[in-house]
Amino acid sequence: MRNDALLGEFRPGDTWLHRVTPGPKLAALAGAAVVLVWIREPVLALSAVAVAAVLVIWSGLGLRRGLRTLRRIAVVALLLGAWLAWQQSWARAVDSVGDLVALVLLASVLTATTAVDDLLDTLVRLLGPFRRIGVNPEKVSLAFSLVLRAIPTTLEVAEQTRDAAIARGLQRSPRARLTPLVIRVVANARGTGEALHARGLGDD
Repeated sequence: MRNDALLGEFRPGDTWLHRVTPGPKLAALAGAAVVLVWIREPVLALSAVAVAAVLVIWSGLGLRRGLRTLRRIAVVALLLGAWLAWQQSWARAVDSVGDLVALVLLASVLTATTAVDDLLDTLVRLLGPFRRIGVNPEKVSLAFSLVLRAIPTTLEVAEQTRDAAIARGLQRSPRARLTPLVIRVVANARGTGEALHARGLGDD
């Protein structure tokens, strides 16, 4: 496993971001996501990227690792930006790509400054009042933890698939890169589902 996973890598420290409890950080991330998605403004998106970059540095994650994080989503960001620029406008492309970059960096800051156990415990507490309407906080927390684990795993599989295609001289073949990726991701998902079901976590 590479040490520059996109999300889920907690880095102990004593910065003010580490001292803030998980609740306010989760609320701030959710609030930022709502504002960025709701307000379609390129200047706001670029400002959010700048703020997120500052937080990456303050968190101790480091600018270099922040850039590695962005490299992991570079292809998606470029394809999204190109498609939006072609279908709509450059302003919309800058806004959407900026929102994506800012939110990925902010999520990375959250997971870099918050222990996963603390984050999951906070989610369980926050969702506790919703038990009366049928929400199971423990299962939501489990799903969240699986997402945190699945993102870097999927990205690592994507890199391995790309490297294998390059080694065979098929780097320009979408099929040589996408087919093995989809097969391995689905296989990992099925393996995780079977393991959960064996422990009785997939019932009901």
